[in-house]
Amino acid sequence: MTTLGTASASPGEMDTGRLRVGEARDGSEVGLPVAVVNGRRDGKTLYVQAVSDGDELNGLGVVQRLVPQLDPEELSGEILVVGVVNLYGFRSAEHRNPIDDTKLNRTYPGNDSGTASERIAAATFEAVGRSDLVLDLHQGSTSCMINETRVRCGSRHRLHRDCLELAKVFGCGYILDRKGPDGQLARAAPDEGIPAIDPELGGSVGWDEASIRKGLKGVFNVLYRYGFLDGGITTEPQTRATGFRQYGSPTGGLVKFDVELGEDVSRGETLFEITDPFGTVKQQVTADSSGILWRHRRLPQVATGEYVCSVGTDLDEY
Repeated sequence: MTTLGTASASPGEMDTGRLRVGEARDGSEVGLPVAVVNGRRDGKTLYVQAVSDGDELNGLGVVQRLVPQLDPEELSGEILVVGVVNLYGFRSAEHRNPIDDTKLNRTYPGNDSGTASERIAAATFEAVGRSDLVLDLHQGSTSCMINETRVRCGSRHRLHRDCLELAKVFGCGYILDRKGPDGQLARAAPDEGIPAIDPELGGSVGWDEASIRKGLKGVFNVLYRYGFLDGGITTEPQTRATGFRQYGSPTGGLVKFDVELGEDVSRGETLFEITDPFGTVKQQVTADSSGILWRHRRLPQVATGEYVCSVGTDLDEY
């Protein structure tokens, strides 16, 4: 019997339920939506979560399509799913947890007697600790972003190669291989000996079907490669960036990009122009180094010093 919160499934069964993480301001119980898929045959355990940032919905789109397609009779091992981690932020369509004004994916491994975010992290990390692999589904929030997978443990970590291989299997086509901030699940899980990745499924506010399909394919790639389902995949070389250069606006106005997301840029090439409301160019910004336009802001208006875009640098194929 495998349980996660109130969800409980014997071999060959599936169940959904709620994982209690505390009470809301009106005293009502707060429970995260969870699912357990217990395969008929023995195997590994995969943990999948989405929406640890409350406005990043593409991962939830993956979960919504994934669970109905899973047949526990055909599965080896177990899949533990938390569909919405930052439930407070999700309900109010906010990135951070509004109860404690915290970015939840900076609180792992959590604290079961701490803040609201730390308690959620602790409750979900208990399930992580029972797993062999972790997929923490994200997106670029309000920015526009390519579909990519992040390896966050750092190149010197003992599980770096395992995490990098998991990212390659997921197969977004782009990998950002750079140590992440403290408190990220994709950093905390490897410290416990569990390979973990952070797929960033596109970006911008909304429900992007192309990125959701890409994420769903990635999860099934993992299920096939690691023996949860019968079948195989062929991994293709992917573009890996180990550096990340951010660009801000030197002046206020409207941004006009000269390159598209995913396009190569060369040192000295114009990335974007800033114009006034009547189209007069006020300033051009050029690339400091070669790379790929990885991410950019969604809306054109910017103030002096405001974030505009990011370029992935130090590229190779993996």
